[in-house]
Amino acid sequence: MQLKIYTQTIKELKSAILISRYKAAALANKELLTLYFNVGKLITEKTEQGKWGDKILMELSADLQVELPGLKGFSASNIKRMKAFYQAWFEHFTIGPSVTDQLDKNNKKASKTKTLLISPSPTDQLDNKSKKSTISPSVTDQFAYCFYVTSFTHHTQILAQAKTFEERKFYITKIATEYWSVSTLQHHLANKLFKKKGKLPNNFDKAIENQTLRAKALQTFKDEYLLDYINIEDADVEDEKVIENEIVRNIKKFIMSIGHDFAFIGNQYRLLVAEEEFFIDLLFYNRKLQCLVAFELKSGKFKPAYAVQMNFYLSALDEQVKQKHEEPSIGIILCKEKNNKIVEFSFRDVRKAMGVATYRTNAELPAKYRKALPNVNTLKKLMG
Repeated sequence: MQLKIYTQTIKELKSAILISRYKAAALANKELLTLYFNVGKLITEKTEQGKWGDKILMELSADLQVELPGLKGFSASNIKRMKAFYQAWFEHFTIGPSVTDQLDKNNKKASKTKTLLISPSPTDQLDNKSKKSTISPSVTDQFAYCFYVTSFTHHTQILAQAKTFEERKFYITKIATEYWSVSTLQHHLANKLFKKKGKLPNNFDKAIENQTLRAKALQTFKDEYLLDYINIEDADVEDEKVIENEIVRNIKKFIMSIGHDFAFIGNQYRLLVAEEEFFIDLLFYNRKLQCLVAFELKSGKFKPAYAVQMNFYLSALDEQVKQKHEEPSIGIILCKEKNNKIVEFSFRDVRKAMGVATYRTNAELPAKYRKALPNVNTLKKLMG
């Protein structure tokens, strides 16, 4: 009994320490973002007054090193990023007392010099009719939290590739709630996750009765997946088995592509129906959807027969593998190409939930470059 109490105490202490560390790190990050925001504000104002050009930033960075030897994060290029950071967000945030200042109010010895911090502006809260993107009162606190715990490196990556407020908000919220690393963010930015979420051709409206579950499923799957870690020497001879092996070999990266709520069960998952064997290419479990998810890989165009095959697999999974507390299985047919009209007709009378997505690998080139370069066979001849 004493051992049990002791073990529980260790767990509670560990949890308290980790929470405290996370809060301290979040607070430090908030103050750092505040500093960078205000540096960006100062540089922007000097530039607009015609006093400074970009060239002076090199000199400014060098002089700061003289004044503060060993100072990190204030290179000329990083100061430019601070300027971009301010310019991207000043319409949505105003300036007010920082957290440090608020905590120091009761401290008689506290410095009277006030630093600044970004906080939701009154304009954003009241201007609901404005055409520009704003932070509405209902989400201000939640988004502000996400904003502050997102590192400056994450912010700069987002600003470089996401151009609208809604897109930036989407990635910032994902970073804060799903703990994305910079490399994970870069992958999703390259894959244009924001634009592809919820656009998967599917039959969820008919196949998934629960409205909440249906909405989750729509947001879980994408129209296209970037498998840029798959190396195929000749894109014209892609083989499903080769793609499958590469995915299994890079399973962590594949899960990063499809979503953090997936758990890998296995590849070539065996089903036995009427004493005949059938094999599902890739089988996962999704914690958010509480269901099995089957992926079938196809190296060519989508064909209607693939829907029949997937419907069969899902029926077998629901009868033989699915647990009583779990939701019905979902299938994703991952093809090289698809025609949405053919997909629509193929799904019209199919009752199991499924969708069709495409994939891209790093073996592909844009069409204009493909035409300009010789094909593989020509290159082989040229090389003897």
